[in-house]
Amino acid sequence: MRSLLIRSIIKSPVTIDGPAADEHAVKELVAKLDNAARRVLGRSLSIREVDAGSCNGCELEIHALNNPVYDLERFGLRFVASPRHADVLLVTGPVTKNMRVALERTWNATPDPKWVVALGDCACSGGVFAGSYACAGAVSEVVPVDLTIPGCPPRPIEILKGLLTLIDAASRTGAAKGAGR
Repeated sequence: MRSLLIRSIIKSPVTIDGPAADEHAVKELVAKLDNAARRVLGRSLSIREVDAGSCNGCELEIHALNNPVYDLERFGLRFVASPRHADVLLVTGPVTKNMRVALERTWNATPDPKWVVALGDCACSGGVFAGSYACAGAVSEVVPVDLTIPGCPPRPIEILKGLLTLIDAASRTGAAKGAGR
């Protein structure tokens, strides 16, 4: 046992390095996102993540948004625990029949103005689970979707670009500061 412990301390982990994030590009993108959120909402953007039946691949990429590389909290973007405090519902996975009512209730509990983002191939179209007896379908079949971000799973930078696109579109259509749907 001792020799195994010593070998594990001396030997480096057998993993590969992740893709290098361009620090300047990330800062620039998040700064644009923060400015747009403040312009449209008058404050930072609050995001509620809803797992409607995913494989957790998309959740891993969402969690990466809070790691030291992206660290969204420093830019005023934050994930909230309650839909009552959220501006954006970030929905992953195909909506299972068991999660349909929960997603509808979450959408109803989110105050206006609110936006729904379908994140990942499964949320956009049902993905590999499309047509399954256990799935109600894509997110758009249960609640109105404002933006889809395809990918299996989409990378954190793609999620940031999608959120920026959503806020820019909302500012152009006037769906800001209580205008509702």
